[in-house]
Amino acid sequence: MKYTYGYARVSTQSQELNRQLDILEKYSCDIIYTEKITGTKASRPELNKLKENVREGDTVVVESWSRLGRSTRDLIDLVEFFSKKKVSVISAKEKFDTSTPQGKLMLTVFQAFSEFERDIIVERTNEGLKSARARGRVGGRPKKSEKKIQLALKLYDTKQHSLREIKEMSGVSPTTLYKYLEKRKNGE
Repeated sequence: MKYTYGYARVSTQSQELNRQLDILEKYSCDIIYTEKITGTKASRPELNKLKENVREGDTVVVESWSRLGRSTRDLIDLVEFFSKKKVSVISAKEKFDTSTPQGKLMLTVFQAFSEFERDIIVERTNEGLKSARARGRVGGRPKKSEKKIQLALKLYDTKQHSLREIKEMSGVSPTTLYKYLEKRKNGE
């Protein structure tokens, strides 16, 4: 059975959802998820429930894109998420429906921009690393001094300190400590 889900969101507790709900009711939504939470929050519980519940062939309706995505990047990611699950997305305000030929075209454009943006970020990162290397700098986190590593290993070997205490005394994180313990074990 295919379902039509609605999603409505306002940013504050004092705002009302009525206008959005009126629009969603015109689409005969079977289930409507609502939340009063700022769009800047990455985790939106009702949106997460919606994402968990949709199945292939379902439709998601929103009053406008601004109610669904917190940014252009987030919106593209959400539309791609639903597209991969073969779920149509309709935005009433923008008159956008990913199940129509025009909507599929726009989805392809969204995906192209998304890929372009990822490629540009990789290109800039590589250019920045190349520039830094030309100045004698290398990327990545700075290496811990050998003295700090040795101190952390000695503290660990005493079996008298917690990992938190070792980190506080030596400045070496548990992850780094375990990496060096593994190296020591393997004779490196």
